[in-house]
Amino acid sequence: MKKMFLTAVVALCTLAASAQFMVVSTYDGDLEGAEQLTANMGFGYEVMDGITVGVVKSGDEYDMWGRYDLGSFMGGAYASVQAPREEATDNMKVGVGVSFNVWNALYIEPNYTMPAKADDNGDREGSFKIGLGYRF
Repeated sequence: MKKMFLTAVVALCTLAASAQFMVVSTYDGDLEGAEQLTANMGFGYEVMDGITVGVVKSGDEYDMWGRYDLGSFMGGAYASVQAPREEATDNMKVGVGVSFNVWNALYIEPNYTMPAKADDNGDREGSFKIGLGYRF
């Protein structure tokens, strides 16, 4: 039993040591104070090389999000998807963006997102946002 516990601890420590975690946030100019940066804050984990998954705050709920780095095609570019936990396929948003390293592990990430499904009027109006990312 001790060997199994020790093996599990070593495996988890190795996983955490080699992992890349990411904290992301999107600037929202409609809010005031610190909420401009903290209202859409999220946390991600790079599960494979170039694929990051996580959760991000969206209002009072938390959405799932994923990102695929297009670094092999274009340096710093990525494709993203964000979906709520309920009715995910109807409310999914897809987007593209690019990460610019500003200082050490701090990145500025302009991005464009739009709904994957058109609304009742047939519109799929997207939005351009500026985000911040910190990787550790």
